[in-house]
Parts: sequence; structure tokens; C-alpha cells
Amino acid sequence: MTDVRGRVVAWSAGAALLVGLDSTEAVGHLLADLLGAQPQWLAGPDEWHGMLEVRRAGSDSRQVPVRASRLGGGAGEEAMWLLAQEAGETFPTGRTLAQWLRTECPVAVAVYDARLDCVLGNGEMRRLLGVSDEEHVGPGLSAALVGVGVEEWEARMRRVLETGQTDGGFLVRVGPLSDPLHERRLTASVSPLRGPADQVVGVCVTLSDTAERRSAEERLALLNEASVSIGRTLDVMRTGQELADLAVPRLADYVCVDLVDALLSGQEPPHGPAAGAVLRRVANRSIHEGTPEAVVAVGDVDFYPANSAQAHCLATGHSALYRTPSEATWVREDPLRMAKVREYGFHSWMTVPVDARGTRLGVAMFLRSRHSASFDDEDLSLAEEVVARAAVCLDNARRFTRERTAALTLQQSLLPQRLPDQSAVQAAFRYLPGAPELGVGGDWIDVIPLSGARVALVVGDVVGHGLQASATMGRLRTAVRTLADVDLPPDELMTHLDDLVIRLASESETGGEGAAASEIGATCLYAVYDPVTGRCCLARAGHPLPAVVRPDGTTALLDLPAGPPLGLGGLPFESAEVQLEEGSLLALYTDGLIESRHQDVDTGVERLLRELSGVHASPDAMCDQVVEALMPDHRTDDAALLLARVRRLDADQVATWDVPADPEAVSGTRAKVVRQLGDWGCESAGFVTELVVSELVTNAIRYGSTPIQLRLIRDRSLICEVIDGSSTAPHLRRARAFDEGGRGLMLVAQLTQRWGTQQTTDGKVIWCEQALPADT
Repeated sequence: MTDVRGRVVAWSAGAALLVGLDSTEAVGHLLADLLGAQPQWLAGPDEWHGMLEVRRAGSDSRQVPVRASRLGGGAGEEAMWLLAQEAGETFPTGRTLAQWLRTECPVAVAVYDARLDCVLGNGEMRRLLGVSDEEHVGPGLSAALVGVGVEEWEARMRRVLETGQTDGGFLVRVGPLSDPLHERRLTASVSPLRGPADQVVGVCVTLSDTAERRSAEERLALLNEASVSIGRTLDVMRTGQELADLAVPRLADYVCVDLVDALLSGQEPPHGPAAGAVLRRVANRSIHEGTPEAVVAVGDVDFYPANSAQAHCLATGHSALYRTPSEATWVREDPLRMAKVREYGFHSWMTVPVDARGTRLGVAMFLRSRHSASFDDEDLSLAEEVVARAAVCLDNARRFTRERTAALTLQQSLLPQRLPDQSAVQAAFRYLPGAPELGVGGDWIDVIPLSGARVALVVGDVVGHGLQASATMGRLRTAVRTLADVDLPPDELMTHLDDLVIRLASESETGGEGAAASEIGATCLYAVYDPVTGRCCLARAGHPLPAVVRPDGTTALLDLPAGPPLGLGGLPFESAEVQLEEGSLLALYTDGLIESRHQDVDTGVERLLRELSGVHASPDAMCDQVVEALMPDHRTDDAALLLARVRRLDADQVATWDVPADPEAVSGTRAKVVRQLGDWGCESAGFVTELVVSELVTNAIRYGSTPIQLRLIRDRSLICEVIDGSSTAPHLRRARAFDEGGRGLMLVAQLTQRWGTQQTTDGKVIWCEQALPADT
């Protein structure tokens, strides 16, 4: 369609195919410029037909039969309607063409005069706008239409009247005044109509319904965003909330996500039918702030009866679409939910099962209140696809939670949850895995009570990370505790531990894992502190040197022999003994604490000593201070720290007697022990202690060698030690009916809590412990 000056005001899809230009390239331009020739009918009669040479864009020109008809407007307006056909076809007359434009033309066309009154509108235009001829022809837009796009539409038409420039391809949302709730999204194009003097006398408007295309684009965009925005973390609660956040308000006005409670702990959801469903709310999202529509708060558990949509989804695995509240009988039976439906005007909802890999994880519900249109099948299909993508992420989160729970359970079973009660040191520790999301690693610490009120301090580091390193660490920690129970010196303990690592590497290699001996290795530091003497004996296997903070606040590294890492074999370990003042702080740590990508070992040690110096806070507070100062936010290696402030037993807690190698000295020794127990207020322990002392001292005199010494220690328990110069250790055995001996150690074992032997450089120690009365 052109105006009387030959300027294009409307351009159909057929014209685009014929000439090779779309409407945005044609509307507003002279037809002569587009075709390459001046039309002959502009100055001719109302009807004209003939051959016209059409130059197609990018190709040769050709002759096309054309009929032009002049369409009458109002207030002196005129426009030309052109029709081009292939040769051999019959042209309609101008009257027929005008009738076809009004009734059968697939393009919505309307002509408005300078007052923006409609003087011509065809059937497609009326259908898109939803108005009749009486409502549309004559009055302006606002008299027949309503919606957020009416004012903008009129403003654009006035701008075209004023400027004479085409305005095409803008979006309007309008609906008929008689039914304002049914707005439509349409794409409009406005072109000027010019009179004989080239003045703008009106505008021609064409509309196209792009709602379906835009709806498909929006659905595709929503699905694309779902794949990006859902599942960014491996947290079940957050993933459920991401699903709800995505769907509101683009798909629904309120969304809630309920999951099987077992899912949050990583367990497998229950299988089989159940009378109802117990689900935990993991997400709420609404167009209203604070989600006042929610009946269940996030984190709470709710029970859904067997006839509810949630229970039906879990039982069948099928979605459900409710277009009206009357279809959902289970809602009407719930007064609280029905009150929310009435209050917020919910008129349509969908329930979609959260199903991933054949496992039903829960239910997602979508509701509409502000949206005037009810959910349809396409909405349900879209919701199912979005939920399916979220379900995979939720199942991944569930599997991760299960694996992490298993790893943490393993780690907690391998590491001490609290330090044992003992008097030798005041200790605290921190363990920081290199992979915080897993919570497991190969570093460990330990505090092991020993005989004679002594304590063993252990810190170790297994090569690698994850479950394999954690399992190896558990085996080494168990071995250290076992070797510590037999009171091996630190250097001998390291030798046995080295042999164990070599065997573990050999087993791994022969087991088909392909791990070489060098791939299973560890470092370790073992220290034994005696609160009676204040001496500490230490040995290390490839481990960083421990630090000591003296009571005056000065710090230093202890000078220990450098032992090889565990697993090399064939190299000796040496121990060193140091005297520690009471109140000194011993710091044992792994290399993950002092070494990182941005910090070398020397710098890390300097920072550690600086953080420890001059501080007299509790070991627990100092652990926090050191970790905060030295550990980066994104660490790549496990780190462990053990701080122990040493204590000394008071002199009146220890009693020592030299015993002559004479059996007659046993009775006198018993008498001294009874007097000492009286001084300590432990008379009630006298009978058992007399028997134990008598047996152990007699054995030392009969089977041991001089010098012989008896020592009593009053700590958390009563400790009795007999020291002699022989390295021969006694063994517990069951005496036969007529044996004259062999019952002494059995008697000691029965009367005391525990007993054992300790080898020393110049003999041995036989010791036992018994519980003290509660009042002492």
C-alpha cells in the first residue's frame, strides 16, 4: 500500500518475497526507489493495470503484472493498494480488492486521520484488538482500547503525523475496553499517509501478533537460565530456593518446594507407597514480600494426606494441573490452606514431582493469583522441564551430602573429638582440611596419657588428600596409640612406624592400586612429657621442628635430630631430651600451617613464632589467633596445630623411697606407704596399695637387680611404680592349681585399673594405677 505520492505505508509478506526486502526496509520509502522505476498509476485513474518491471534485491529484474486501485479515505485522504500477480492470473477489480482488504486480508491494517480517528480497519485488525466496527471505526484508540500500551501507541502515531517519519516494530500491550483483563502483546508499525501536496494527512497502522513467538522465546530463555542459575552449589536448601527464585514471577506468582526429609542428610528416600507424605519445606518464593501465602516455613516439616497433590505426585510420579480451585478437593479440606487461597486469590496451580534418576525426591508447586490466565498444558510442560533440571542438581547435592557425611563420619572416628583428661599439659588443637567441602585429609594430632602421669603429644601428616589419605592416617594413628601403650621410647616408636608405612605401601602395590612405595608416605613428630621431672623427649620423622614459648614470652624452635620421612626405610631415628619450665608452651604443627603458594616455609615459621611470642592466653584462644593469622582463605593443603602448656606436679604429690635388696625390707616399705597415704587423706586405698606394693617390691627383690626404688604419685589416680636395674619384664600368666607362684601379677591386675611395664635406659619400671576415693 502506498500513499498518493508513491511512498510505501504497508508492506506484506508477499511483497517481501517478491522484491526481496522486508517491511522495515520498505515502509517509508518511495516505491520508485524500491522497484527501480517510477509507477505509472500515480497520476492516472482510480484503476490501473499493466506490466511493471520489478528489480529484486541482489538479482535481475523481471516483468510482473500489477493492478493498482485507489482507496478512498476521509477528509481528502487517498491511498493506493497495489497487487502484483504472476502472468496468467486474473486480477480482481478495485471494489473486490477493497472488500478483500476489509474482510480477508491476513495482515491487520487500519488507517487513521489527522485526529487519530479510524477511517478504515480490516477484519484482522478488529480480531487482534478484540473490538467491533462500531467500537473501532470512528473514535480514537482510547475510546475503544485499554492497557499499558494505549498511551504510547497514540503518542507514536502523533509523532508520525508531526514528523512524517515511519515508526515501526514497537511492542504494545492492549485489550478491548469491554474486557480489560485480556490484554494482548502486539507488534505495531506506523507509517505516514501523504496528500497531493506532500502533506501528512493520516497514518497507516499494521499489527502483527508475536505473542506465540515471544512466548516460545521466553520459555527457551527460562530453560536456558535454569541450566545456568540452578545448581550453582551442592547445597540442597539453596538449590531448591534457586528453583523457586527462577519461576517467580516469570511462570508463577508463588512457588514452594518440598523434599523428602532424608534428602537433606544424604540418605536414600524411602521407596514404596505410603499413607500420605512427610516433606520438609526447602524453598518459598512469592511476588509478595515475605511470602505471606506460605503455610509452611522454610525448614519445617509438614504432613500431606494421601489424597493431596503432593502425596499423589510422590506415589505416581505424575504432575497435576488444577485450572480452578474446585478441582483440588484436598485444598478445600484444609481450612488453613483454603483461607490462603481466598485471601490471595489463587485460581490455578500445578504440582510437579521432583524426580531424578528414578528417585523421587519431593514435590514443587506453582500457583497463580495475579496472573489472569490459568496455567495451561504448555505451562505444565515448561514447569516439568525446569523441575527436571533442578532435580538432577538436587540429586547431585544429595549424593554429595551423603559422601561428605560418610567422609566426616570417617574423619570423626579417626580424629579425637576431645582431648583426654590429664594433668601434664593444658592442650588445644585445630584441624583444617585442605578440601573444606569434604572435611577430610591426612593430617592428625593426638594426646595420649601414659604411665606415671606422663603424656604423649603426636602430630603427623600423610601424603595426599581425601579419603585415601584419611584412611592411611587412621591406620597410622592407631599404630601410634598401640606403640605408645607399650611405652616405647620416641625413636623406637618411629622405627616401628616406618616399618608399618613400608608394609602399607607394599600392600597397596600388590593389591593392584598401582601405588608405589614413595606415594604412601608420612611425616610425624612424637613427644613424651613427664610432669614429675619436667623433661620432654622428642623424635621426628621428616616433620617440621616444634616451637616452644617460654614463660617470659620468648620463642624458639627446638633443636631436634632430623629423621627421614616415614616410608623410606633403612635410616635410623634419634631422639632428644629437653628440660621445659613450668608454663612453657609447646607448639606442634604440620607444614600446611606454615607453607602455601604465597608463603615459603621460613616465612611461615617466622610468622608463627611472632604470633606465639609474648602471648599468655589459653591454648584454645591462641589456636584461633594463629589459624586466623596464618591460614589463607583458599588453602590447598591440610593443616593441624597442637598447643600444649606444660605443668609440673607439686612436690607433695610424689613420694619416693629407695628399697634395699632384702626381703625383710618389704614390711618396712609397706609401713611407709601407709603413712604416706594417711598424709594424703587416702586411707581407704591403703589395703589394696599394701598388697600391690608388697607384690611388686617382692618381685623386684627376687627377680630384678639393684638399684630398687618405689615411687607413689597422687594424680587423678594413685600411681605405684617400682623401678629396678633389670631389663627383664614380667609376664602375666594363669597359675595352675598346685603352682607355688605366678599369682602375684594376676592379683595386681585384678585389684588395679591397669598395669604395665616401661623399659628405660638402665632398667625397667613396673607400674599400676588405681582409682582414688571420690572425696580425695
